[in-house]
Amino acid sequence: MKPRISVLTIGVDDLHASLQFYRDGLGLATEGIIGKEFEHGAVVFFELQLGVKLALFERSNIAHDAGIARTPRSPTEFTIGHNVGSEMQVDAVMSQAIAAGARLVKAAQKTFWGGYAGYFKDPDDHLWEIVFNPAFLPED
Repeated sequence: MKPRISVLTIGVDDLHASLQFYRDGLGLATEGIIGKEFEHGAVVFFELQLGVKLALFERSNIAHDAGIARTPRSPTEFTIGHNVGSEMQVDAVMSQAIAAGARLVKAAQKTFWGGYAGYFKDPDDHLWEIVFNPAFLPED
């Protein structure tokens, strides 16, 4: 296996509401919901950096597709990290997310390892960390 991820798919309860949060609230570009013509196929894709995609797929459809039982939400299973170039950018992204309907989990603050970070939950309880890490500065 090569060390890369092509698509990160997150399970959502309401595809339309999640689309609105990520597209209209956070400003991520998308073609919208595709695959509606297929039973259990409606999905949203957002283009991230270097060809990586973020996908939104209803939890019930993930369970159906994988052949497993649907499980409850768990925001501690993983976090999605968004690294930015400064503390001011952390504050700006956190404010944008909260204005879009995210729930503040931990206000942005200095970290023990020398960075600056805060956490919010999206409408489906996925935990996002917005972080300024001087060791991992984004190229843009």
